[in-house]
Amino acid sequence: MLENETYALSPERQLTDAEKVLIWKKPFTHKVSEEERRISEEIKRNWNRGEMKIANILLEGDAGSGKTQLAKALSANFGLPYTKVTCFADMDKSDIIGAILPVISSERLEKMEPAEQIAWKALYESEGFQSITEILTHALGITQEQAALKMKQLLRLAAENNDGEAVEYRFYPSEIVRAYQKGYLLEIQEPNVIRDAAVLMALNSALELDGSINLPTEIIRRHPDFIAVITTNRSYAGTRPLNEALRDRVQHTEKMDLPTKEVMIERVMAKTGFQNEKVLGILADMIIILDKTARANAIKGVAGMRSFFYWVDAIATGASAKESLYHKVIYKITTDSEEIKLLEEALNNHGLFASLEEAQIEGKKNENLTMP
Repeated sequence: MLENETYALSPERQLTDAEKVLIWKKPFTHKVSEEERRISEEIKRNWNRGEMKIANILLEGDAGSGKTQLAKALSANFGLPYTKVTCFADMDKSDIIGAILPVISSERLEKMEPAEQIAWKALYESEGFQSITEILTHALGITQEQAALKMKQLLRLAAENNDGEAVEYRFYPSEIVRAYQKGYLLEIQEPNVIRDAAVLMALNSALELDGSINLPTEIIRRHPDFIAVITTNRSYAGTRPLNEALRDRVQHTEKMDLPTKEVMIERVMAKTGFQNEKVLGILADMIIILDKTARANAIKGVAGMRSFFYWVDAIATGASAKESLYHKVIYKITTDSEEIKLLEEALNNHGLFASLEEAQIEGKKNENLTMP
């Protein structure tokens, strides 16, 4: 177990109570990976070395390979508040830096649709600690992408219906600006889906170690404790190669794959409480073979740790291993009949269906022998 004190980056720093809540707390099921240990040691070792400082990390791998879990673990190790932004194709610069919004009179508010009233009231009642996207996400129960689009809609409606009155404005920083200015650990998910080159340029500028961001109200400089963890999927629908300039600003990269079979078993035992190591070994082999087969045949889905957790959890509660394999793993990879046939053939060719059946029969015999 890694102790947070070991990797304290700024021991003298005082966080607010609200910021302390944002530091991720490791659950007892958390298992320290080699990647986590390596990154933590590298960042700590280089933290006060000027131009050699490591503060931009890239985690690149398949869905379910543990990228977000690792980013959160780094928050715990360094004692930094964790926050994230999920990128989307139509992001614009306001999603990077924030937006200036009008303060609308109560009379005009009353004439708006209920959802719009809720959104504006949530914005006005906020104390500036949350970003506009986060405020709308919680107030309306929508995704970050939907919140960003809603913000643009609110701006347009406010501009169209100002009735000629003088309007007061207020600046709402983005989640990126908030983390950048306050010194948080920010996970930037999937920046490789962004289409607009100007948005990428703004993001690139923010990631300079000695960078700054030009806001409409001021110029802010990068907080010395700010850490950016970029997480991207490989070969994922809608993605494109990560922008070269963005990749160049990264000081440490990890290629995130399925962990070793031993680590897979250790993690799933801790997570689910299922302790039959023989069965778990076969299940892990099946996940590994499915993952390799999907890659080799250009099947878009992924057999990862998430699938493994849910599959074992289903088996632990009495579900059939073979039947739940389809609902927890194979159908997450693909529902195409020809592709499913390829996956089944791979498991059969490695004798894994037969091995699983033998292990389950043996397990039931042992249970019967131990019964009074």
